[in-house]
Amino acid sequence: MPSILYSIVESPGHPDLSELCRRLDIRRVVLASMRKAISELKRTAPDLVVADFIYGYGNNYAGVNISNLDVFLYSLQKYAPAARVIVLADKGERQYVDKLNDIVPLHAVLTYPVDESQLEPLLI
Repeated sequence: MPSILYSIVESPGHPDLSELCRRLDIRRVVLASMRKAISELKRTAPDLVVADFIYGYGNNYAGVNISNLDVFLYSLQKYAPAARVIVLADKGERQYVDKLNDIVPLHAVLTYPVDESQLEPLLI
């Protein structure tokens, strides 16, 4: 049975993973928002997650969260605790990503632009 990968696309820098997933026999689920990702998580647990990181400047995320990923990662603990999480971040926001390790250990953090050669070894 192929692995399931959530590709959570919230940034124009998110790479197209369709060819890579086809080649590696990974079933890719593309989600355009965290709300949709959390909803899907309750139906199908992923083995892998590739998600864009957006830092919560000011009170964009109610002031208690680090980023757009916090709530999803807490849900991931419940529904797919073994999933490997790969976070994609802008260079200017990279300094904030490591705080997410307090929620779940991150498998990898990549800085945009990201290409297949960087992702492939992380997905195998």
